[in-house]
Amino acid sequence: MTRAFIALGSNLQRPERQVLAAIRELDQMPGVTVVKRSSLYRTQPVGYVDQPEFINAVVEVETSLRPRELLAALLSLERLHGRQRTFPNAPRTLDLDLLMYEGVVIEEPGLTLPHPRMHERAFVLVPLAEIAPEVEIPGHGRVRELATSMPGQGITRLTPAETVP
Repeated sequence: MTRAFIALGSNLQRPERQVLAAIRELDQMPGVTVVKRSSLYRTQPVGYVDQPEFINAVVEVETSLRPRELLAALLSLERLHGRQRTFPNAPRTLDLDLLMYEGVVIEEPGLTLPHPRMHERAFVLVPLAEIAPEVEIPGHGRVRELATSMPGQGITRLTPAETVP
């Protein structure tokens, strides 16, 4: 089994429920076990800003799937949630990004690991720091330090009362 980290986000069709359902579905996926999950965070859109706020989270998984197999499973789960890719940074029902796959650095068409922009995004770093502050992003540093050095970027941790079951 290999340790991997996946970012989840949604800003359409009851985003909290989309993210929570996706976490459950990831845990039920053959070859994947969710071992930790962050809180849910409300975040401002990045890139295309004329859209609703996002709900984001990060999970740590143990997986027997290879990186490309895991990515294919994530893309399939997005499609099951009605994800349509229209333009960059568009609103979406579910976005799943493979952030890191333990010990693997890949730069190939369709797959770059670690995720090439994760070190720039509070909506990834803050939830990741909650569950794995010691993780090192190759070439950028430890998640804990990266997360604390980020400007706010409009991220707010949801309280349990705000989280829809």
